[in-house]
Amino acid sequence: MRTRMTGGALRMRTTAPIRSERITTMTTPVKIVAILTARPGRTDQLSALLEGMLAPSRAEAGNLRYDLWQDQGEPTRFVLDELYTGQDAVAAHRATAHFQTYLAQIETLAERVAFVLDPLSAK
Repeated sequence: MRTRMTGGALRMRTTAPIRSERITTMTTPVKIVAILTARPGRTDQLSALLEGMLAPSRAEAGNLRYDLWQDQGEPTRFVLDELYTGQDAVAAHRATAHFQTYLAQIETLAERVAFVLDPLSAK
């Protein structure tokens, strides 16, 4: 309800309430943690491959985080810490040219284990 002054008199006027509708699609974020250990003599090549993934992966629309870590006690071990807006963003990442380049080279450079994680708070 709004009030309006007309001719010196205060009148109440009924108006439709103002509604602000926001359409949002709720998706569950997806975290991927990959642990990669360089094969003998391949540490520098693995490091270069992984570092080359940083900028293009971070530039992806659905990417929230893409960080590379190196183990202080075992410098041949690397950890990729990735966070995406949802499964669609993960699928888009895996379809990129830089990820396909990674896939084509990774088996010769490292042993790897990857964990695809859902947040417990989303359940």
